[in-house]
Amino acid sequence: MDFLPPQIHDYIIEHSEKESDLLFKLNRETHLKAILPQMLSGHPQGLILKMFAKIIRPKIILEIGTYTGYSAICLASGLANDGILHTIDNNEELHSRARYFFNEAGFKNKIIQHLGDAEGIIQSLNLQFDLVFIDADKKNYSLYFDLIINKLKTGGVIIADNVLWSGRVTEQDKDSDTTAIDLFNKKILHDDRVEVVIMPIRDGISVIRKIL
Repeated sequence: MDFLPPQIHDYIIEHSEKESDLLFKLNRETHLKAILPQMLSGHPQGLILKMFAKIIRPKIILEIGTYTGYSAICLASGLANDGILHTIDNNEELHSRARYFFNEAGFKNKIIQHLGDAEGIIQSLNLQFDLVFIDADKKNYSLYFDLIINKLKTGGVIIADNVLWSGRVTEQDKDSDTTAIDLFNKKILHDDRVEVVIMPIRDGISVIRKIL
């Protein structure tokens, strides 16, 4: 879901960096061949992820939710020269497709894919992250935050996608996914270890910076 009028969205596209040929191909292939193509980060949000990564210049990025690899390529574009991105997904069918595009983007040795349960994989990673992108099953957002907060460097940033959930977080009657996202938003707001701002970009992204 986009919260902006179509003409404003078009203006943003026209006056922002052009989508690369590779990302255009990945975008198109996802919409033609993948289930739920709306899960793709897409061009405007991809540029924002890329910009955050370039500002932070992270050595280690964690992405929870690979899908077809669009957001990972955008994030990896801002890695430090010796940086590595770890991305997790449990969809075996999309694993090789994402790898193809990672290699085509020149990130063969920059992106490490993990296939399986995110909870167990995160616990197994003995790493300190500079940047984390959460875009996976909504019911486990709070769990993922708890698993990564002590692995996030002070000053590190977590970006969580879909935190407005098509605006349903404002409704009285919430389904289980909406309730989980609403609880996650409230949890982050009241955690003294972080500062947070929700940005009404696409389906809402939460930018969370660790201060303690």
